[in-house]
Amino acid sequence: MKEENKAPKKGANSIFRKKWFFPAVYLTIAALLLAVVVWYQNLDNQLPSAGDDQELSDNYTPSPHDQDAEPVMDSSEVIKMPVADQEQAEIVTKFFDYDASAEDQESALILSNNRYYQSTGVDIVYPNGEAFDVLASLSGTVTEVKEDPLLGNVVILSHENGVSTYYASLGEISVQAGDEVKQGDVIATAGENIFGKNNGTHLHFEIRKDEEVFNPEEFFNQPVSKLESVESEDVSEEQDTSSITSEEVNSENADEETNDEDSTEETTEETDETTEDSSEDSEETSTDSEE
Repeated sequence: MKEENKAPKKGANSIFRKKWFFPAVYLTIAALLLAVVVWYQNLDNQLPSAGDDQELSDNYTPSPHDQDAEPVMDSSEVIKMPVADQEQAEIVTKFFDYDASAEDQESALILSNNRYYQSTGVDIVYPNGEAFDVLASLSGTVTEVKEDPLLGNVVILSHENGVSTYYASLGEISVQAGDEVKQGDVIATAGENIFGKNNGTHLHFEIRKDEEVFNPEEFFNQPVSKLESVESEDVSEEQDTSSITSEEVNSENADEETNDEDSTEETTEETDETTEDSSEDSEETSTDSEE
């Protein structure tokens, strides 16, 4: 019995006495410790990333429409001529500028009802008087669509920083008030109006900032920011074509007719007085003859 009990102990003691036993134990423990250290370091490195993500989530709310959202007008957007083919387009009526040459000033006068008006924009035509699409010169919002008896169909676009563009003498209109349009969108076709009937099918185009008019030719292919750096044009003596209405023209014609009627009445009265005087002289002469 004693020999049987001692046999296992002898086997266990023989394992401890092996030269490779304790090195193997040390290597196993070292491997476990190294694994724990590596795991802890990875966990520690992940904590700041989670904190950063949390901070971003607190300060930023992503929008599902971020990719589609675009500003109404970029301050660096370049003012384009409101036509598709600039090479074919011709400016037949210029903007009236007091500093321009006599020839340019003459081409900036509009004759209507025997009266000259100073143009506050430009009139654009295509060869042979053909119709053409009118494009948005800048991105913006349609603030007004109207039909004027004198100026024809009119569309006004508003932009940032008090800038607006004005389109008159239009044919078929493709937008309505409240629409958001991008630069280059078709807003109408060129048409005719009474005020510029001598130009046939054309577009009357104006650029304004804070209700002051600017020469469009000076700002075509220029950034919008240039409007802010340029002093307002002196338009105190200029006639604003956009404010001219058929009622005003009719009123002017009525005044002229009234003046003509007054002249006619005065001439008639003078003729009547002359006739009466002649009659009195004839009566006196006849009386003298009888005596």
